Amino acid sequence: GARASMPGMMDTILNLGLNDEVVAAMIAGNPDPKFERFVYDSYRRFIQMFSDVVMEVGKKYFEELIDKMKEEKGAKSDLDLTAADLKELGRQFKEEYKKQVGEEFPSDPKVQLYEAIRAVFRSWDNPRANVYRRDNEIPYSWGTAVNVMPMVFGNLNDNSGTGVAFTRNPATGEKVLFGEFLVNAQGEDVVAGVRTPMPISQMAEQFPDAFAQFQEVCKTLENHYRDMQDMEFTVENGKLYMLQTRNGKRTAQAALKIACDMVDEGMIDEKQAVLMIDPRTLDTLLHPQFDESALKAATPIGKGLGASPGAACGKIVFSAEDAKEWNERKEKVILVRLETSPEDIEGMKAAQGILTVRGGMTS
Repeated sequence: GARASMPGMMDTILNLGLNDEVVAAMIAGNPDPKFERFVYDSYRRFIQMFSDVVMEVGKKYFEELIDKMKEEKGAKSDLDLTAADLKELGRQFKEEYKKQVGEEFPSDPKVQLYEAIRAVFRSWDNPRANVYRRDNEIPYSWGTAVNVMPMVFGNLNDNSGTGVAFTRNPATGEKVLFGEFLVNAQGEDVVAGVRTPMPISQMAEQFPDAFAQFQEVCKTLENHYRDMQDMEFTVENGKLYMLQTRNGKRTAQAALKIACDMVDEGMIDEKQAVLMIDPRTLDTLLHPQFDESALKAATPIGKGLGASPGAACGKIVFSAEDAKEWNERKEKVILVRLETSPEDIEGMKAAQGILTVRGGMTS
């Protein structure tokens, strides 16, 4: 709801309105066992997200319960858990909520809604949002609105999914659709890096009609805003839904190429192209790079997805707090995390580089 884009800084609560009665009614109205699994999956997601965002109960408590359940069931991922497993997880989540908060999980949708609205307003003042605004010169006085909207479910079935995409490559500026997609998932799974997604190009194979429509939407949005777009979208039962779009963040190298290309394409004039370049980012063109001859001679100990150009070296730390503390002692560090979250922003700024176990190039 903020007038200036602040990716990942403001809070979101999905699946709001679910309770035991609603869940039972939904399942009773559709006898498909896969639908039952979807309902319990959405319910446990809501309990976890509400607990974390609204009541500030750490995600780790719920992640530990999920990992324990997967270990007991021999499941490799959340998708391998059955409806019965997810129903039991929901029960355990509510027990954990009561243990941490000291009261029962709220079942009244009106209470859920008003508490969620208050939480989103509060997030304007959270530490990561304050750091982001300071770094990007966004006035505190602007404040934020809260959007309340119907849900579309990327976790409905295997004919559903969710994705994040850029109309051009944000690292190089190349005019090619760049992004990632997860089947049977909700938006938070992609941006939080909970599962490693597939390249957006593979979406064309599983969802050809939705992908063709998505490509047309990308052209429409870029032509309208006259800038590279960063979009979030969901496919529910084969139907495409656009969740949001904003002018995409990009490297200085990509910004220069995109600006020049858009002039050549007749989309903007030269004056507009100059205004698209943030002078503060130009120093990133001087990012350290690996020596090509040294790279060829080296034996890599691991490979991953490169989310940003440049090279980095430093001592490994495992928390944002340690990264910030060691950086203050003038020690170079690499922040290593299972997955990154917006709460890590100060550690990410302090680190020379970031390495995650899970997630893709857009998370």
